Amino acid sequence: MIGLLVGGGILLIVIIWYISANNKLVALKNNRENAFADIDVQLKQRHDLIPQLLGSVKGYMDHEKEVLTRVTAARSGAVNASSVNDKIAAEAELGAAMSAFQIQVEAYPDLKANSNFMQLQNEISDIENKLAAVRRYFNSATKELNNAIESIPSNIVANIKKMTPQPMFDLGIAQREQMDKAPEVKF
Repeated sequence: MIGLLVGGGILLIVIIWYISANNKLVALKNNRENAFADIDVQLKQRHDLIPQLLGSVKGYMDHEKEVLTRVTAARSGAVNASSVNDKIAAEAELGAAMSAFQIQVEAYPDLKANSNFMQLQNEISDIENKLAAVRRYFNSATKELNNAIESIPSNIVANIKKMTPQPMFDLGIAQREQMDKAPEVKF
């Protein structure tokens, strides 16, 4: 009788622990998805502005078609990406294309003086700042989820549910390389 009670008590503890660990993982996964929804809103705004920005520079940069085509293709890939991980990869490519575009813009002083272009640049800059903030929140939510997926004992439940660590939303290799370069100062 005592053995049955002890066995039942242990089984009850395991069931309660499993339910608790499962609920924690579900909450962390949902928190990450919610954080990405915030990113998605900012990305949509950026995607909507890019064609306007490209339209405002086409007259100035006719011979820079390769850069404009790369931005257009990267934007298309970002808009059409479906999963969170696909969107992260597509946005890294779009960020790299936009960085190359910004470098080309520097060569056109008349373009930089164009008020429509400057307004669009300011709007994109504002969105980039908002994206940086929501990216930090998303990465924090992803880190919490990954910690739970990889930590003992919740990793047991994560393995049962086939949950794997998720990627962070980082700048991408091209943007990181550009940020690592010292700024060029001209007098």
